[in-house]
Amino acid sequence: MTDPDRPPVPGWEPPTDDDVRQILGETRTIAVVGVSADPAKPSNEVVRYLQQHTSFELLLVNPAETEINGLPVYPSLEELPITPDMVDVFRRPEHLPEIARQTVAIGAKVFWAQLGLWSTDAAGIALDGGLWVVMDRCIKLEHARLR
Repeated sequence: MTDPDRPPVPGWEPPTDDDVRQILGETRTIAVVGVSADPAKPSNEVVRYLQQHTSFELLLVNPAETEINGLPVYPSLEELPITPDMVDVFRRPEHLPEIARQTVAIGAKVFWAQLGLWSTDAAGIALDGGLWVVMDRCIKLEHARLR
């Protein structure tokens, strides 16, 4: 499946439903990068959903916050106390390549860019690092749809 408005990512196809089921089934810990303390923001809504409807351990990343929804917030991926299985990103597209580099560097297995986010460069970095890549999909919607 390709979108004519987006440049292709060499060596990558969007994950199938079976791929997403596998990713979610193998994931235990998720770092949510760019989560907002504002309950009206999509990132906060996704974290609340994941808290209420999944057993994922959530590691929140935002240098401007210390706690969101009762969870501690870390200033960066490098400062997490454990290596997450997945990094779920809520940042503007221009930030995605650097976050993909950090995701590879910390040893995560999945780079997931939320709904509306796309970066050919970030996908290439993550693929070269051996990661699963999911872009322009919401983990909340995917989890609810596929569970």
